[in-house]
Amino acid sequence: MNPRNTLFALSLGLVLSGCAQYASVSERRPQFHPLRSMASSLMSVEQRIRTALRKERGEPLAALGEYLAAAQTAARELERNPADTVARDDYNFAVARAIGTIKRAKLEPWEHPLRVPAPDGDFVLAFKPDPRPQWNPALYTFVPADQFDVKGHYVTDHTRKEGLGAPLVAIGREMNKNAKENFSLQRIFYGVTAVIRFEGRRAVVALEDPLSTERIRFGGRSFPLAADFTVPLAVMLASANPVMNEVPRMIRPDKFAETARITRLQPYDPNKAVVLVVHGLMDSPATWTPMINRLRADPDIRENFQFWFFSYPSGYPYPHAAAILRRELDRAEEIFPLNKPMVVIGHSMGGCIGRLLVTDSGDQLWTAMFQKPPAETDLPEKDRRIIEEALIFQRRQEIGRVIFISAPLRGTEFALNALSRFGSMLIQTPSNLRQTVRSALQALDSQSSQPRNTNAIETLAPAHRFVQAINRIPINSSIPLHVISGDQGKGGNKDRSKPEMSDGIVPYWSSHIEGAVSELVVPSAHSAHQHPEAIDEVRRILLKI
Repeated sequence: MNPRNTLFALSLGLVLSGCAQYASVSERRPQFHPLRSMASSLMSVEQRIRTALRKERGEPLAALGEYLAAAQTAARELERNPADTVARDDYNFAVARAIGTIKRAKLEPWEHPLRVPAPDGDFVLAFKPDPRPQWNPALYTFVPADQFDVKGHYVTDHTRKEGLGAPLVAIGREMNKNAKENFSLQRIFYGVTAVIRFEGRRAVVALEDPLSTERIRFGGRSFPLAADFTVPLAVMLASANPVMNEVPRMIRPDKFAETARITRLQPYDPNKAVVLVVHGLMDSPATWTPMINRLRADPDIRENFQFWFFSYPSGYPYPHAAAILRRELDRAEEIFPLNKPMVVIGHSMGGCIGRLLVTDSGDQLWTAMFQKPPAETDLPEKDRRIIEEALIFQRRQEIGRVIFISAPLRGTEFALNALSRFGSMLIQTPSNLRQTVRSALQALDSQSSQPRNTNAIETLAPAHRFVQAINRIPINSSIPLHVISGDQGKGGNKDRSKPEMSDGIVPYWSSHIEGAVSELVVPSAHSAHQHPEAIDEVRRILLKI
């Protein structure tokens, strides 16, 4: 790409998305703040913790022994009085520091039980075995969540759950070579909670999943499981730094074709409904972080829903992106058959993609584009397949509900302004689509000698032939639809008269759907899916299903 064009593309990205860093993390040494318990047993716990903190660097095994002894004493106090929050907090701190010491000293207790010297006799430290291959602790580095300071544009809220256990971030030690095949993250960043149970001098570490387990049995009693839902997301964002590829994925979609895929954010649970979120133009799955973070604070959401992302190079014309998503859904559901209807949430152009998933097009789009039915359109077989995938489709039977957020369903005049038009010229149409466009122009007997530009911005223009045609086809009436729009807090007219109600990019008249089950306008710019009122509305919709 020409350096001047590259500079312009980067400038365009900064204008539209802002300069804020999505997430930044830094590690720190947690400070121990004793709660001045009057119980003599807990005073000894806190003394052991202070001793261990002093020994961590020079005598890690001795420190680990002190932490285990402190955790065991606190556990005994919890058996006597499960409501003792001081004992619980001391236990959690000691467990977190034990895991942190294992990491820092590069110990490997998951390979073989580890003998740990302690003042009252050695402990044998072991990890509870788990039959699931992906839960093998040897695959991960575990870092206590309280060792991270997190901040950033997408992590302003810190979502935690009070309870028993030490929240950790499990970080995959290697890249996942089969990520695309099993719809998982390329590198795992996942929140787990460590609980150490004592069988005499044997200390057994169990790693619990707070997205699937709300309460645990400990010392013969039931306790809520502690969790930190924000830190794992923040560490993942800071590591991946997705903002660096958002503009390139729009400008050069061919280069990023392999990034078009569905990704599960958590282990698949057949008893939970899938919520599939689809991002918009010049964006990435990172844009959903504020919503996912806040929704996971609700135990009913955690119990009933799991989140999948669809990521794609956003320079693709959205009918082509929708065709890829349909293929991905077919592939994913062969491995993870859905037992409950899927909910799709689309932001901006992601909403336009979602609209195509719940529409039966027949050959109406084809005829509108070519002025003749498919059988009478002369096209090479390879190009015909690509065009058929984009223009001829049926509603997805697995989808039971769609939430549209700031979706330009009837296009946006923003796609026509000078900045967007120039940006459109920078987008490099993928080679296979360039050939398809040439074939389509020949089939149309076009007088143009050059292939027309085919990209996301072009297909968002209100007068684009596809936009006009798709809006003449009703969405399947059996699908409940919900609409969330933004108005920048300025209000405005809902029709096309000035001043228009708009989020600054998409006007209300474009995002409105007649007959929607619900509609909410929030005082937000285009990133309405990150506005607290919109997130609360999504929660309300999900919990009423």
